[in-house]
Amino acid sequence: MSHHVFRRAGVLAATVAATGLLGAGIASAHVTANVYGTQPAKGGYGTIFFRVPNEDAKLGTIKVEVDVKPDYGIGNIRTKPIPGWTAEVTKSKLPRPVTTASGTKVTEAVTKIVWTAQPGTKIGLTEFQEFEISGGPLPSNVDQLEFPAIQTYEGGKVVDWNQPTPPSGEEPEHPAPTIKLAAAESSEHGGHAQTTAAGENTEAAASSADNTARWLGGAGLVVGALGLGVGAGAVLRSRRPAAGKTEGTK
Repeated sequence: MSHHVFRRAGVLAATVAATGLLGAGIASAHVTANVYGTQPAKGGYGTIFFRVPNEDAKLGTIKVEVDVKPDYGIGNIRTKPIPGWTAEVTKSKLPRPVTTASGTKVTEAVTKIVWTAQPGTKIGLTEFQEFEISGGPLPSNVDQLEFPAIQTYEGGKVVDWNQPTPPSGEEPEHPAPTIKLAAAESSEHGGHAQTTAAGENTEAAASSADNTARWLGGAGLVVGALGLGVGAGAVLRSRRPAAGKTEGTK
């Protein structure tokens, strides 16, 4: 096969890959809720970040609002500082208390989080920003959390991301950011005990390996010393006959 054929095949593959990436970028150009690492569990605490891309070719994003449903009864949420942005967490009195997995009754919960860009700051064209929150306890009676969001551009343009995804799974035009919750953890103490035991086993194995290495190192020194002794004895024995022969000749 000629080099021209290989070259054409490479160009075709690169074109297909670029087209796929471009399509994925266009399809995912909306506000989403995401998780790094362990998935938040029902009734526990978790960290979630909202990825906000800029979709306008001329206007930058200057404000992001995220609604937290009162029914979730999330009593505590903290935001991660972002240079050039201010964050405000709003808590509201609930019409009726929400009971958490631990039995605590929550009467006041977080209902909104707003990030506002300071003068000179914005999410520009081909850019995105991630807004991170951490809090809980998360509800234990739902399988996922839905966070309707509002994206505000320069000049007052507003885009709502609040459409629920139907059971069919077909994504709407402006889907609300969602996060699936993992099953509730049985016991944190049990997990801690398992971690401790694993740590002890690892430490014991490391100690055993260290002792073995020291023993082998000591044995190597002994063998080396014996080798030096044997070598020195051989040298002395080889010199004695030579010395005797010299004296006889004289």
